[in-house]
Amino acid sequence: MNKDKEKQLKRTTRTKRIRARVSGTAGRPRLNVFRSNQSLFLQLIDDEKGKTLASASVKEIKAKKGDGKINASFELGKLIAKKAVDAGIKKIVFDRGGYKYHGRVKAAADGAREGGLEF
Repeated sequence: MNKDKEKQLKRTTRTKRIRARVSGTAGRPRLNVFRSNQSLFLQLIDDEKGKTLASASVKEIKAKKGDGKINASFELGKLIAKKAVDAGIKKIVFDRGGYKYHGRVKAAADGAREGGLEF
C-alpha cells in the first residue's frame, strides 16, 4: 500500500471512530471540518434529519494576501459562529473529521468559540 492510501485509510478510520460517538441534533448540531490543501470547509449538521443548517468555506472570506491559512481558518470559525447565532444556535458538538486538533482545525474551533459558540 502506498503512503497516500495508508494516510487516507487511517483518517477514515479515525473519522468513523469519532462519528460513532459524536452526533448532532437540531438543538445542538455537529460542527464538521473538512480540510483540503488549499481550503477549509465548516458545516453545521443536524444528523437526526440529515440536513446541513449552515456552512462556510475559506473562499467566502476576504483574507489579505499573505495572511496565511491559520488566520483565515480563525476568521472562518468566527463566520460560521455568526451564521449559527443568526440561526439561533448557541451550543454545538465539534467533529474534527479525523484530523489532528492542531493548526487550521484548532484555529477554526477557537474562532467559533470567540464568535459565541459553546462546545
